[in-house]
Amino acid sequence: MQQAAKIALPLPENTGNDPLHKVFITGTAGFIGFHLARALLEEGLQVHGYDGMTDYYDVALKQRRHAILREYANFAATEAMLEDGGTLGDTVAAFAPDTIVHLAAQAGVRYSLENPRAYIDSNVTGTLNVMDAAKAAGVGHLLMASTSSVYGANEDMPFAETDKADTQLTIYAATKKANESMGHAYAHLWDIPTTMFRFFTVYGPWGRPDLALFKFVDAILEGRPIDIYNNGEMWRDFTYVDDLVRGIRLLIDSPPVRPKSAGDIAANDSLSPVAPFRIVNIGNSDKIRLLDFIDAIEDCLNRKAIRNYMPMQPGDVPATWADAGLLQNLTGYRPETDVRDGIARFVEWFRGYYGK
Repeated sequence: MQQAAKIALPLPENTGNDPLHKVFITGTAGFIGFHLARALLEEGLQVHGYDGMTDYYDVALKQRRHAILREYANFAATEAMLEDGGTLGDTVAAFAPDTIVHLAAQAGVRYSLENPRAYIDSNVTGTLNVMDAAKAAGVGHLLMASTSSVYGANEDMPFAETDKADTQLTIYAATKKANESMGHAYAHLWDIPTTMFRFFTVYGPWGRPDLALFKFVDAILEGRPIDIYNNGEMWRDFTYVDDLVRGIRLLIDSPPVRPKSAGDIAANDSLSPVAPFRIVNIGNSDKIRLLDFIDAIEDCLNRKAIRNYMPMQPGDVPATWADAGLLQNLTGYRPETDVRDGIARFVEWFRGYYGK
């Protein structure tokens, strides 16, 4: 994959009497990072983004997201790779954030079958660089993205953070599980309050072109067939992006604290007994059948899909379903956007952005 040139933009200046809460976000030109950054900027926080602008998918879409963020006076960004530990560390040190939210990664379950090394470089080496930068900067809270894919071959649902997760089925999932283990080690060794959140099938406006909703809507509008794996006998816990961002925002203010003893940890809490470290699911707590999801897209578009039924792909799982009870206990919040409402919002954005 082509690597981005280093482009450093000026750090935002604080014009108030008190310093704004400063959040460093990796992946601000990406789908979720863009939405989180915009929400924090609207709140008045200072945000510095970091993104490699890789060509895994349409770079123009990434550039447009960053252009929107640059309209905020309290935003700046550096365009460089996570693997460039020197640039990353220098940028974090110059910004001196209170919080780091690490969202940048080589994404895509299926692409990991084609190019596994990209996942090691970005998700393992890149994440180690983020953790080193967080350690050097002495941040108050490090939050890092994991995925529901770490549950792998688990069949007991809904998935809970305290469930054993040792049966990952792809290199993508394996790198994310490695990130969780790495994060725990650094939290234990260096007392860095660290929260890992596991995402469940995020969708919404400004989504990635390789995600199912984007591909389905584009194909249906163009009259092309859509590929439906496992003959449609799949279920996903679809999570609307605004709900996900709300969960992350609330978790920022809930850093884990190293417990005095294991007896201080609640039964359903994933808090480590030896580190200020916690794993939290962020999902809608409702599994939707893939065929019902497609029906909802057809209803929204008022068009029928040309359906190409296919067998299960290697590394895929038949179902995901989040237990989001811990998120609710920690923040008082639980995602709740109805999937039909979320699809309608995506379609409205897609038609407007692409003129279809």
